[in-house]
Amino acid sequence: MDTLLRLSGVIDAVSRFFGKFIIWLVLAATLISAGNAIARKAFNIGSNAFLEIQWYLFGAVFLLGAGYTFLQNAHVRIDVLAGKLQMRTRIWIDIAGIVIFLLPMCWFMIDFAMPVVKGAYVSGEMSSNAGGLIRWPVYALVPVGFTLLGLQAISELIKRFAFLQGKAPNPLLHGAQESNEAHDIAHAHPHTDTAGEVKK
Repeated sequence: MDTLLRLSGVIDAVSRFFGKFIIWLVLAATLISAGNAIARKAFNIGSNAFLEIQWYLFGAVFLLGAGYTFLQNAHVRIDVLAGKLQMRTRIWIDIAGIVIFLLPMCWFMIDFAMPVVKGAYVSGEMSSNAGGLIRWPVYALVPVGFTLLGLQAISELIKRFAFLQGKAPNPLLHGAQESNEAHDIAHAHPHTDTAGEVKK
């Protein structure tokens, strides 16, 4: 398990890198959008390339940030239901969701997108708009983004099994990856999970 937790740490570091990287993409998209609007209004100058790069960047933020969102527990949860369950039950539900739904979906999206990316690269597919951009880089965001999400899913799976064994903090607590507090509680009270609930 220690080796798997080290692997999880490496994956988490990659997700954090992309989480910081996409901040600059948001800034770039904002500046390009503002510059394009000013050019159109003030000088009556327009560019399809500038319009398209905005949604390229939006796609990059959305897809490249998915793994980081999972790492930070910032994805959507049905807390009204989950809050009524014991922590260990919630962990097992997460494990089932990752194995049955998330990882297969990531694999399907990567497998589906790769031929499209290759085809667009080989053909040199361009936007149908005058002055538009080449297409394969934005298509490539799909397999790259789902690869990052799939890797983070593996990391989260490792952390959930480690938590069940009392070897890691509760991954459902926001920021639990950065703190040893929950880990210390788990070792100090081996029959109590980090949410303060007695194990059955």
